[in-house]
Amino acid sequence: MGYIKSLNKWANAHTYYPLDLLRVALGIFLFYQGVYFMSNLPLLMELYEPIKPLIGDVLLVHYIAPAHFVGGLLIVFGLLTRWAIIAQLPILIGAVLINIVGEMNTSNFLLATLVLLICLFFLFYGSGRHSVDKYLKMQQ
Repeated sequence: MGYIKSLNKWANAHTYYPLDLLRVALGIFLFYQGVYFMSNLPLLMELYEPIKPLIGDVLLVHYIAPAHFVGGLLIVFGLLTRWAIIAQLPILIGAVLINIVGEMNTSNFLLATLVLLICLFFLFYGSGRHSVDKYLKMQQ
């Protein structure tokens, strides 16, 4: 626990606006993907066809789109950022695996890999100084 606190103190001392903007952009992108998947469920089913036997339709429809939707909003505001990113990780790992197992689409593979790496960064970095988490912490 002490190691996480020391990492959090380092992150708060080295916070820059570009990192907060990157977090907001990540959240907006994930929110957009959630809305896009909710409005295009047949496309979502087609994308996840290669791994459909492993996870099934119910999990696909009831987890992926809402997790992107809600997680994106939480990440934008910097509220429960690490928990929101933990919810995104299985989806993003699945998105990378779909391109490896199924038909390779280079642009989708690069985008999924980039978003996965950014999520992993914010998983360790946290929400940053300009976030609801920081504001609530300072109010205590």
